[in-house]
Amino acid sequence: MTDKNGLSLSDIQAAWARIASGIYRSPCSPSVPLSELVGSSIYCKLDLLQRTGSFKERGARNALLQLSPQQKQRGVIAASAGNHALGLAYHGKLLGIPVTVVMPKFAPVVKVATCRKLGARILLEGESFEDARASAEIIATQDGLRRISGFDDLDVIAGQGTMAIEILEDLPDADAIIVPTGGAGLLAGVALAAKSIRPAVKIYAVESSGSPSFTAALSAGKPVDVTIEPTLADGLAVGRVGTLSFAIASSLVDRVLTVNEESLSLAVLKLAELEKTVAEGAAAAALAALFDERCPELLGKKVVLLLCGGNIDLTMLGHVILRGLASDGRLWRFTATVSDRPGGVAKLTRVIASSGASIEDISHDRAFSGPDVFSVRVMVTVQTSDHDQIVDLYQKLRAEGFSVVPSTSPGASPAGLSNARH
Repeated sequence: MTDKNGLSLSDIQAAWARIASGIYRSPCSPSVPLSELVGSSIYCKLDLLQRTGSFKERGARNALLQLSPQQKQRGVIAASAGNHALGLAYHGKLLGIPVTVVMPKFAPVVKVATCRKLGARILLEGESFEDARASAEIIATQDGLRRISGFDDLDVIAGQGTMAIEILEDLPDADAIIVPTGGAGLLAGVALAAKSIRPAVKIYAVESSGSPSFTAALSAGKPVDVTIEPTLADGLAVGRVGTLSFAIASSLVDRVLTVNEESLSLAVLKLAELEKTVAEGAAAAALAALFDERCPELLGKKVVLLLCGGNIDLTMLGHVILRGLASDGRLWRFTATVSDRPGGVAKLTRVIASSGASIEDISHDRAFSGPDVFSVRVMVTVQTSDHDQIVDLYQKLRAEGFSVVPSTSPGASPAGLSNARH
């Protein structure tokens, strides 16, 4: 199969041979706990185990190796939210090629710091990826640098597509590959290689609902600008899908899914807890796509998740885990009105204990508890085992006469896990 832009499976195979000496051949491992969770036979392509924690090394190295001697001496420049920058910085250092990276101001601290340690020149410009890209174009012209796009460059797309070659070597009968999608370079390369090797394999693209640039492009029939909202999947926060990437991928993708922030948080939590893998939000999107019974056709099928990045800021990881626990029904917060006389709070805590829940935090609010000076509002955060226990606690509190205002519905289902196999 050859794309109309001239990219073919042979180009991706050549890229695979070209980069092999400098790229880790990551495993595509079966996951029993994730399979039980979602009902498919799940395999994880662990490209977050690359030296810089991301698949982006593949495209970066392939592009750098094909520069002319003059270009290698002058150096390259790129706009990146982080992982493409890391890949270029690391392989630029290995190959002796100067690298300048323009990052948006929201780029994760861990990625900025790591890029600097790898010797790249880092410039923080603008509030979005598009702002950074525009700055990179200006600097490239001024300084005579070769600009390497993280997703809209044929050499980069070919490099990213090498993941599919490895996947189908390890799992030749894969039924579906789920690809996190931002600018669509990974999607284009993987889809072209996978469909060329195994036409029957299904390609699922998954985007953050905060930056659905591929969905918008499909609707318009061409890349268009979309408004980016803050998202845990910062690596997917691209306001306009790549022109080359879209041209290659648009006819090869079988389905496009979007995932919200709650599902992303829960997916990060489940990967850490069940797969013992720390994934950034963009990579966790692959698992989040299987939540909420949105892909019943994949039940029982062999499905590969591209866990393509692990560079999540540790401070952010802590916040995400707490949100994931709340979404999963293992943290619940409510406000109860109790008597401000001796024994009022003790009665409340006895009811909580009788349900088997554990108090994580409790605080009083006398100043804003209403006109009854003999009552006080108490905000309580409890650790629970699941949503059923939350419902049980809520019912017991009401039965004991407490006025309870929950922060979330006590009967809410955990986001995305309605099709879980427990």
